[in-house]
Amino acid sequence: MLHILFLFTLFLSHQAYALDFCVARVAKGPISPSGYACKTPAKVTVKDFVFSGLATAGNTTNIISAAVTPAFVEQFPGVNGLGLSLARLDLAAGGVIPFHTHPSASEVLVVVIGSITAGFVTSDNTVYVTTLKKGEVMVFPQGLLHFQINAGGSLATAFVSFSNPDPGLQILDFALFGNDLASALVEKTTFLDDAQVKKLKGVLGGTG
Repeated sequence: MLHILFLFTLFLSHQAYALDFCVARVAKGPISPSGYACKTPAKVTVKDFVFSGLATAGNTTNIISAAVTPAFVEQFPGVNGLGLSLARLDLAAGGVIPFHTHPSASEVLVVVIGSITAGFVTSDNTVYVTTLKKGEVMVFPQGLLHFQINAGGSLATAFVSFSNPDPGLQILDFALFGNDLASALVEKTTFLDDAQVKKLKGVLGGTG
């Protein structure tokens, strides 16, 4: 009897892994905790496994003088269910990717042009910071606050890889000053005065 159960379990396991990929049906969303539904295999083409967006530099004419071009599941349906995704970072001189977290993924960054000062803060507030040159790589553990700053006087570019097709993103500055959280509460929790909070809300589009 036990050997029959074993064979039956083995058969089910084989069936479970028989699907080689699950190209996302992004247009048929919304996404669920387990990812997007799969596109019918007969409708999958090689284009589902190719993304050209990272070949073009992003627009850095903005408040942070930087751009992030994602190749997450919404832009690149072929990564659905594969446990990975990518992005391109372009930082003009003085550009910065502010403190932020990816709740669902660890990140690996490789510098391909220029130099970037990068770092993260652990849950016990230990800080790890370094300046990376072309070809150097840094890893940022899942969920930890981290940042990247252009360390040179000209354009810097990096490519990053994430351990999730949808790594998630929360930018600390916008979480504090880019919404309608009452200024009085922000002041209490950050020890900033009213004028500072109002100024930052004005810059980042917050109210309240």
